Amino acid sequence: MTTLTICSKPLTQPMGSNIDFGVELTGINVESMDDDDFTILRKALYENQVVVIKNQGDLSPRGQYELTRRFDPAAGVYSHGKSIDKRSVLHADLTTIPHQPQVQVIGHGSVKEYEGLTNIQLRHPHHKTFHKEPISAEENDDFTHFYRWHIDSAMYNLDPPLVTSLLAVQVPKGRRQICRYDDGTDTTIDVPLGTTAFFSGYRLYEMLSEEEKLFVRTSKVEYAPHPYIWMSKAKSRSNGLGIVSEGLELSDEELPPFESSKIKTYPMVWKNPVTGKLAMMVYPTCVRKIHLENGEVLDNLPEIRERLYKLQRRAIDPTLIYPHDWQEGDLVLFNNHGVMHSIVGSFKDHEVRIFRQCNMAASRPPMGPDDQISA
Repeated sequence: MTTLTICSKPLTQPMGSNIDFGVELTGINVESMDDDDFTILRKALYENQVVVIKNQGDLSPRGQYELTRRFDPAAGVYSHGKSIDKRSVLHADLTTIPHQPQVQVIGHGSVKEYEGLTNIQLRHPHHKTFHKEPISAEENDDFTHFYRWHIDSAMYNLDPPLVTSLLAVQVPKGRRQICRYDDGTDTTIDVPLGTTAFFSGYRLYEMLSEEEKLFVRTSKVEYAPHPYIWMSKAKSRSNGLGIVSEGLELSDEELPPFESSKIKTYPMVWKNPVTGKLAMMVYPTCVRKIHLENGEVLDNLPEIRERLYKLQRRAIDPTLIYPHDWQEGDLVLFNNHGVMHSIVGSFKDHEVRIFRQCNMAASRPPMGPDDQISA
């Protein structure tokens, strides 16, 4: 049996960080784990939410898929389904590995050949395509925004993956950027180029007042049908936390056909299946309605967005964010039902970055606050 050792050193954090999640594991061979090893890994993930495993550059796409699926053996379909509509805001960001369709290639730059793909042009999502007020072209090299704080999920028809894995194959070196919030405050955070930033839904829930906790524990959010098409003309706040309300969302008639039974309504609070802790987990860009405990349905979208923003904004304080400093061979696993994350950064044309992402639509919906943890 391979012995997993949780490093005593905390993950590299910004100055003044106050995060309480994340761990680095050593002594693990991902592709040859036995059941005892995996039990340790799973426990570490749900106790720490983000797990970093170094030096995994030799991990095959098949091995990455098998590891990710191990957290949810009944899963098997990529989180957004077998195909993504060209009208979706996600369409240009993902390239499927032909021999392992649950694994996507993401990154930036021109790649001649990789895992059966040839002459691919990767595009790191840039906030100028999505934000209401992007950073100017003159400042683009030095400054950036959080692109979109999100949960990996289709949020229609398919349930959010339990776990996402990200593998850094090729990483540009040396440059950092200042991430500006530009949200009426002068808040900034220094970040590595192309970081993936995380915040804890558990920490957010702990920060709420008792009145706010009661509201989120007893309310549910309804997501829009085909949300990434629904929002395709809308623009984001500059800190990436939700949409600016301008009435640009597509009407039901403008969307592809949808079934009411496939529209997703989830609790605002999700329970950790190992620790039982509660996390506020709401994907603000996709939300359309709020269902209250008394049966009332809130459907004024600007008011809903403002209410959610006031609840969630505290979670993206710089001291509560973990911006991972990617090194080639880093394998990062994260609890997609407990942390939210954002793409960050803007690359130059010559900077090539290759990552692999794997997640699969869950075999069950998120656990609500009243759900029982199974043995």
